[in-house]
Amino acid sequence: MDRDSQIKEWQGRVKDLEPLDLKKLQQPIGELDNHLTLRSYIVGYEVSEADLAVWKALRGNRVAYGYIKSGALVNLWRWFNFITETENPQIEQATKPAEKVADEGASYDIGLQNTENGVVTRFPPEPSGYLHIGHAKAALLNDYFAHKKYDGKMILRFDDTNPSKEKEEYQDSIVKDLELLGVKPDQVTYTSDYFQALYERCVQMIKDGHAYADNTPQEQMRDEREKRIESSHRNASVEDSLAHFEEMKKGTEEGTKWFVRAKMDMSSNNGAMRDPVIYRCNPEPHHRTGSTWKIYPTYDYACPVVDSVEGITHALRTTEYNDRDPQYQWFIKVLNLRGVYNWNFSRMNFIRTLLSKRKLTKLVDAGIVWGWDDPRMATVRGIRRRGMTIPALQEFILKQGPSKNINTMDWTTFWATNKKYIDPVATRYTAVVKQDAVKCIVAGAPEAPRTEEKDLHAKNADLGKKKVVFSKQIILDQVDAQSFDDDEEITLMNWGNAIVRKKQYSLNPLNVAASVAGTDQRLVTGLELELHLQGDVKKTSKKITWLSEDQDLVPVTLYDFDYLITKDKPEPDDKLEDILNHNTETKTEALADCNVASLKEDDIVQFDRKGFFRIDRAFKHGESVMAFQIPTGKKM
Repeated sequence: MDRDSQIKEWQGRVKDLEPLDLKKLQQPIGELDNHLTLRSYIVGYEVSEADLAVWKALRGNRVAYGYIKSGALVNLWRWFNFITETENPQIEQATKPAEKVADEGASYDIGLQNTENGVVTRFPPEPSGYLHIGHAKAALLNDYFAHKKYDGKMILRFDDTNPSKEKEEYQDSIVKDLELLGVKPDQVTYTSDYFQALYERCVQMIKDGHAYADNTPQEQMRDEREKRIESSHRNASVEDSLAHFEEMKKGTEEGTKWFVRAKMDMSSNNGAMRDPVIYRCNPEPHHRTGSTWKIYPTYDYACPVVDSVEGITHALRTTEYNDRDPQYQWFIKVLNLRGVYNWNFSRMNFIRTLLSKRKLTKLVDAGIVWGWDDPRMATVRGIRRRGMTIPALQEFILKQGPSKNINTMDWTTFWATNKKYIDPVATRYTAVVKQDAVKCIVAGAPEAPRTEEKDLHAKNADLGKKKVVFSKQIILDQVDAQSFDDDEEITLMNWGNAIVRKKQYSLNPLNVAASVAGTDQRLVTGLELELHLQGDVKKTSKKITWLSEDQDLVPVTLYDFDYLITKDKPEPDDKLEDILNHNTETKTEALADCNVASLKEDDIVQFDRKGFFRIDRAFKHGESVMAFQIPTGKKM
């Protein structure tokens, strides 16, 4: 087949890369990965339309992109990055709605109004921390309605109105995390772009009698709002309020004592309507606008204004905003703005999980966790570092859908969803706990060490081979040796059956309690096994992992983690120190087979009989491999 024919063939195969269903994608993506094993380009020795067509198809499919970005397909990921860097191709926005996610498990026909006139959604995070799983749901749902359910548009808008908490670091991390989630906004904007317009509208509100300046102390104001008592400044003159607003704008000492409130309805049964604050004074420099502004709008005021100005048609947000929807619509009406529809969906709550940015920040600042990407944190980076794959995260969230039903979920289903993705592709290795590891002599083993090639995954030969070393001297876990009876037949995994012929013990009990109880739980210090390869592995009850000592064993530190807090459903007023779990990290030093030396950071593997792990630090410069255990839905 000539070059042009090959290019046309690959252009035709692009349609196989379009489904938003990983099961349908795995075969064509796997074939592409195999094709690229020894190739830099799909066809020939230079870039062609085949490379560009396939790259655009993969980059435009968030499920496919998330899957290859996990690093499971080494050749494909290498080629993808190479084309990205050398050709800088761009994808165009789809001209028709993308295929609906298969088996999404939730109804997306929620009756959004006037969708026939176009749909524009937005995701407006404050750059005051890293994205957590709750933000991920909001981002994915807004993306879904804009790009998958309807042929629309989604805007990423940074709600950067609080210079005391916000950093460019957080802003950059949000962009990166959205990219990892497969969320590609059509436009990126900033509330700070509208500071002048927001200020002018606030001035007009004061002039029209819809807002006033106030300096009521915070505690007093909270009490007055609760008791529906009007502020003493509520009926101040327009001139007086404008003068105080000007002091605020200058950032003077007097100005810092004042704020502006919307004049709504202090008698309302809805507390959000009782004259909320819409402007405050803060002389701190802003990370984008510097010292230009000393006054900043609140989210409740800025959001409806900017939504309307930017052409947002549907403001999709969590049900915690239910009471603030009337407030939102009040601003739209009073300011004579273009209308925006509100739709609220339930936030994603998990047991024993903190999603408060204030409390998450406190954990980071106090050094209780390693950082925002700590595997115990419910941030996007934290759960990814723990071993959650992006396709699994997308599937789980989209299955929750835009329902308004509020519930607190266990993590079981979350991690069980992930297991479906990692089990078929996680390569298998062996590790033995280093502490009290038992040395064994295997009678019948080869006199000289022998190496065989074995599949890295018994059910997926495409993942390649590993070296298994057989010799007379092996080690295994103390807990396994403790369980053996004399003359018991066991199975050495990847080898065959053996019979326990002799056990050697230390002189002292394993622990004081065992000694007091009169039990003989002593350390096993040595074993003699006799190979019985003709034995039936189906008839043994104990399948044992082991390692030959005649290989370069790799030191591995296996980490497991517990919840950061002890309370299933923390309340907003709970003190962090009262519900903090002070024992959340377990470390086990182990020795692994020689193949583990070639693993890379982010690889997801299984150590036989010990579980799935994500490699957080590869083996280098004599440092042990650092591996984080991935929950599988049985327990967190």
